[in-house]
Amino acid sequence: MDAINRRAKPEILFEENKDEFNKLVADGKTPDLSHQNLSDLDLRSFNLKNANLSGSYLRGANLKGLDLSEANLDGASLKNAQISGCLFPRGLNSCEIQLSHSLGVRVRQK
Repeated sequence: MDAINRRAKPEILFEENKDEFNKLVADGKTPDLSHQNLSDLDLRSFNLKNANLSGSYLRGANLKGLDLSEANLDGASLKNAQISGCLFPRGLNSCEIQLSHSLGVRVRQK
């Protein structure tokens, strides 16, 4: 699968252009958002189910209700992110989520 252009992808999120982003995902593009500072963004309407969020900084991001069941969160920081109703990957331990959310510890995903 093609990856979203590394230069364009953050702009799509920062501009909150969910329609364009979700169209790219529907067209088979892989959302590669690795090692990005996505803090304080409202990501609720973005399709991040298969996103590569490894190493990303999600401090204070609104992830409420998102399906991240197949996302790569290895090394991501969820400090103070809004995560109610969020579906995390099956292999991600709840202690990892809690430590990352409260202390900013980087997630270790199996």
